[in-house]
Order: sequence, then C-alpha cells, then structure tokens
Amino acid sequence: MKLSIIIPVFNEEKTLERAIKKVFKASILDFEKEIIVVDDKSTDKSLEILKKIKGIKLLEHKKNFGKGKAIQTALKCVTGDYILIQDADLEYDPNDYSILLKDLNGVVYGSRNINPENRGYFIFVLGVRFLTSFINLIFNKKLTDSYTCYKLFPVDVLKSLNLKSSGFEIEAEITVKLLKKKINIKEVPIHYYPRKFKQGKKIKIKDGLKGFFTILKYM
Repeated sequence: MKLSIIIPVFNEEKTLERAIKKVFKASILDFEKEIIVVDDKSTDKSLEILKKIKGIKLLEHKKNFGKGKAIQTALKCVTGDYILIQDADLEYDPNDYSILLKDLNGVVYGSRNINPENRGYFIFVLGVRFLTSFINLIFNKKLTDSYTCYKLFPVDVLKSLNLKSSGFEIEAEITVKLLKKKINIKEVPIHYYPRKFKQGKKIKIKDGLKGFFTILKYM
C-alpha cells in the first residue's frame, strides 16, 4: 500500500529542507511513500528550495490561499491508499509516523495532549482545548486534540468530506465532518515541538475564532 504525505508550505525557508529530509527518512512500515508538497505562493526562498529537491511531487499556487486550500489542491493529485498531513515547520516529528501507522484502522489523529511534553503558548493550548471540548459536547466524544496537524486517513474518507475551508479552520471542518458521518477517530500520543512567533509561527487568535464558526457551520 502507498502513503501519500501532503506538505503545505508558505514561507518556510528556514526549516523546509530539514523537514522534507526527515519525511524522506521516516519509517512508514511496509508502505510505499509519496510526498506531495504544495507551495502556497511563498514570498521567501521556499519555492526555490523545493524546485531543487528530487523525489517530491511539487504543486504551486499562484495566489496565497492558506493551509486548507493547499490540502485540497494536493488531494486532487494523490495516488496513495492513505493520506497524512505534515507541516513544514518541524513542530511535528516525522519519526512519529510509525506510531500513527502501527495499529491503522480507519482515521488516526496524533494527539499533542496525551502525555504532553511541550505545550506551546498558553492561549493556543486553551483555544485548542476549548474547540475540542465544544466538538466533544456536540458529538458526545472524548477527543483530546481536534486541531492536531497529524491526521491520517484512508484516501476515500478524506475525499468524501468535500472540504471547503481555505485556512487553519480546515482542522475544525475535517473533525466535524468525520464525526457527523459517524467515522471513528482513534488518537495516539505524538511528540510536539512548538515554535515561537519570531521563529515563524503563523496561526493567530483569529484562526481560533474562524474555527469556532466553522464548527457551527458544519455541525
């Protein structure tokens, strides 16, 4: 079977090359690996770096849309049986792929909040907790991290969601649509290395508000 790894990129020149090298080296058990990178109209040297990397499928946006749209663009080109999302900023460790794949059965989320080591900015930790709790309340679930980047899906499941969100609120849309379809989400613990705004962290408080209204929209 084949695992398609989607990497949305916007202005990640400082970590991009190291991140993709780690993705190439990461163990994915007996899966074949496909790496699809979508440059979301970077204004730094990200695209220049990507064009020099062999072995990836590179897609380009002519306009900056956001993470959600990058995932939708990549989804049109995947050839794998399963899909995994990977950020290009090294907050998430590709060495955890094997944890996600170990007992693969449907949809798997890599949770930052099971045995947490590094939590990041308090306001964002609180925001993720609130959004996750709101989703749990609506669907009577016990998720710990609805906004994790590491989401692993059978390709047909992700395509069936008919995703619409352009930005970080894609995380809320995905989780709500999965639960609305009564698709079970299994969570496993992963490592997390949060970066600071001066290092290039992009998510803002307004993205949490967008996430809240996205939950209301698709619930």
